[in-house]
Amino acid sequence: MEGKRSTPKTSDLLHKIRDFSRSILVDICNGRSPVVLINKFRTYCTNSAENCLCSSSLPVGTEVLTLRRQPHAHRIDQSVVDRAINDICILLECSRHNLNVVSVAKGLMMGWIRFSEDGRKFDCIANPNTAQPVPVQVEDVHDIHKCNSLAMNILSFAEYVLVVEKESVFQRLANDKFCSHNRCIVITGRGYPDVPTRRFLRLLTEKLHIPVYCLVDSDPYGFDILATYRFGSMEMAYDVECLCIPDICWLGVFTSDYENYALPSQCLLPLTTEDKKKIEALLHRCYLQHEEPHWRLELEKMQDKGLKFEIEALSVHSLSFLSKEYLPSKIQFPPLNSPLSHRHVPNVSFDVVLMDYFSLSPVPLQPVMHRIDMSLNHI
Repeated sequence: MEGKRSTPKTSDLLHKIRDFSRSILVDICNGRSPVVLINKFRTYCTNSAENCLCSSSLPVGTEVLTLRRQPHAHRIDQSVVDRAINDICILLECSRHNLNVVSVAKGLMMGWIRFSEDGRKFDCIANPNTAQPVPVQVEDVHDIHKCNSLAMNILSFAEYVLVVEKESVFQRLANDKFCSHNRCIVITGRGYPDVPTRRFLRLLTEKLHIPVYCLVDSDPYGFDILATYRFGSMEMAYDVECLCIPDICWLGVFTSDYENYALPSQCLLPLTTEDKKKIEALLHRCYLQHEEPHWRLELEKMQDKGLKFEIEALSVHSLSFLSKEYLPSKIQFPPLNSPLSHRHVPNVSFDVVLMDYFSLSPVPLQPVMHRIDMSLNHI
């Protein structure tokens, strides 16, 4: 997986673990309480000045931990374990997956992509509207290439990636066969995205070099999920280079959409006290001042209106309104004079949309899929 941090060798990690363990044992044997220095990182602060270090990979301070013997055993919950794992990764200058600490991915994907993970093939192209799990061992993902030449190994036809906040919206797009009429990849983290989903999405952006759009609810928690994709989470700030998506584009839904798309008042909900506190905290984050000021303006509009609504509210017009009207009106496609441009033709079979790279003439889908299979068999 690409990234600024080089992947540490197993032998180097073992040396670091041995040296750290030895230093702890020496202190204990000499009757001293071991002291551990841990660098601290962050993805945002409340400093409005432009000289904060949150957008860099540099540590913003050091935490001093003194290890002491506890007279009684204490119950340790998962949050304590997570913090301990993060501290270990910072000490060893590695990511969780380098220590084989990986969780079961909860993310889902579908669309025009095919790849392999540690010998296992993920073939979304065969059934582009069927959900597949996001791979867990992202560093073992291979054969992801963006190529429209039918003479080469074509592993992705996608012109963009669409990230949706919730599984219910993902399923709505699948039911509408959104990927049959749009050359794209659809991913959902099913709420706040986990590490495998964010790492896989980062890998797609690095390999395919295509736009990434994000669709979330018009409420402060949807915005926070968007910010997690864009800037990373505070808990994993030390590994933000592998987890953030700097070029992700906020597609909606926006506060103004309820007027622009004539949503009835029963689809709108007033912001709760908790929502208002959440918005206030979000507005103080430094990256909304320095890097995405237009996002801040949208959040202020939500605050001023005092209203929120979910993506599903768009279905008040029709169940397929999201896939057939809203998304096509929002997504910006490449210029028509580009050979990689996506000719969007609503309600038309993808056989017609699929273009030969050289002639730009329609080609039947099944022969192309056969050629893809033949090419992949030789990889």
